[in-house]
Amino acid sequence: MKHISILGSTGSIGKSALSFIGKHMDRYKVVGLTANRSIETLKQQILEFRPEVVAVAQEDAALELSRWAASMPETTSVQVLAGQEGCCDVAAYCNAEFVISAIVGSSGLRPTLAAIRAGKHIGLANKETLVMAGDIVMAEVKRYNVNLLPVDSEHSAIFQCLLGYNTNDVRRLILTASGGPFFGKTTLELEDVSAEDALKHPSWSMGSKITVDSATLMNKGLEVIEAHHLFGFAHDRIDVLVHPQSIVHSLVEFNDGALLAQLSLPDMRGPIAYALSYPERVPGVINRCRLEEIRSLSFHPPDRETFPCLSYAYDALREGGTMPAALNAANEAVVDLFLAKAIRFNQIPTIINDVMSRHKSIRCDNLETIFEVDRWARSTVAEIIKEV
Repeated sequence: MKHISILGSTGSIGKSALSFIGKHMDRYKVVGLTANRSIETLKQQILEFRPEVVAVAQEDAALELSRWAASMPETTSVQVLAGQEGCCDVAAYCNAEFVISAIVGSSGLRPTLAAIRAGKHIGLANKETLVMAGDIVMAEVKRYNVNLLPVDSEHSAIFQCLLGYNTNDVRRLILTASGGPFFGKTTLELEDVSAEDALKHPSWSMGSKITVDSATLMNKGLEVIEAHHLFGFAHDRIDVLVHPQSIVHSLVEFNDGALLAQLSLPDMRGPIAYALSYPERVPGVINRCRLEEIRSLSFHPPDRETFPCLSYAYDALREGGTMPAALNAANEAVVDLFLAKAIRFNQIPTIINDVMSRHKSIRCDNLETIFEVDRWARSTVAEIIKEV
């Protein structure tokens, strides 16, 4: 039986992981969970899965959960930790073998590194960990000899297509993008779209931040940076195609012209289950993909003029150093502002580009510099908003 901790258990990935685990309790035992502040959901997860330790990032919510836990029967006894330090402690918890890193955004970096340094194998759904500090993280993966298995559907697809092949035989990786809710729209048509419009994803059910990133194509840009670190391919060997049906999750093109693709219905339980069970495949995880019913699959080049965030991510990857961290922080800040209805949709790429133009990238090998850049980028967004 594999002992699992889930970082970000109340988010969409965390819930999907627990949905899968709940059907295979003979294979998996949940020993640790973390959440930001959604303690009502976390309470239900504690009652169902009986973890040994949980952490809540927001300390007031952690205190409330502690009081609730103290009132419960001894049979549901659970240790409750607080703050980011508590989340790191759950990530490194001694009884966990495998950690799913599904905390949204930059908050996932420190706990993921804590898990790696504790020798835990990782199912990575937090792309920001590699965007911000990919060189540092991958060096630690190698140093502690842990498996880092991708949970993003696109990277899981590439991982599966590369199995058994020499990367020297690969010409390029092709990440697919759904195009989000605004595929085919012009810049003018996007001028007055609302947060509610941006959250209507046609294929996937995801959290609000990643859904907005999908609408701007920033999510695909972040995935390009993630793919670079995961698989060791340079920026000019990673391409993107828009695939509205979201059936082909990514492709690998070989030097001889052959393409390998991984296909399935859009359901995150697929890549989650594969990461948890690798190298096995658990039967019946998602519904079968019946191509005779789908009938047609289409692919389109991304519209980088209307959705320039994808190009900005490539620029950040080419620049290297701390530029991807600045890009990521600026994006998180402006997405929060957009969801709060403080800026328009078309201001998202404009502000990100402004932050990048003001940032002087430096090479670094420590987290403190990464987080200094993160703070700088967020404060710079605030300054730009005041200037508008």
